[in-house]
Amino acid sequence: MSNKFKFNEDQYIKELYKYIEGTYGEHYGKGKIQTTEIIIDRGRGLEFCLGNIDKYSLRYGEKGEPSDHRKDLMKMLHYNIIALHAHDLKHGEVNDED
Repeated sequence: MSNKFKFNEDQYIKELYKYIEGTYGEHYGKGKIQTTEIIIDRGRGLEFCLGNIDKYSLRYGEKGEPSDHRKDLMKMLHYNIIALHAHDLKHGEVNDED
């Protein structure tokens, strides 16, 4: 555990990275265009992502077991990152740093 972070943020960021990377091996990584890409390209990405964050937030704790609830939190975090990307595109704040 890192002494730098009180809430283990560094560990959660690593876990989120692995989660997102895993989604590309599932339904996102088949070499096809994602629906989210089309929605962002049409200029509705930010609203779409915020709607999905609302969806998973509202269903948190209502569906399945605690592991499912935790997965909903991961989905919210993933949509938050995509929302940041959509926001940056919309407002010309794209950061191309690696």
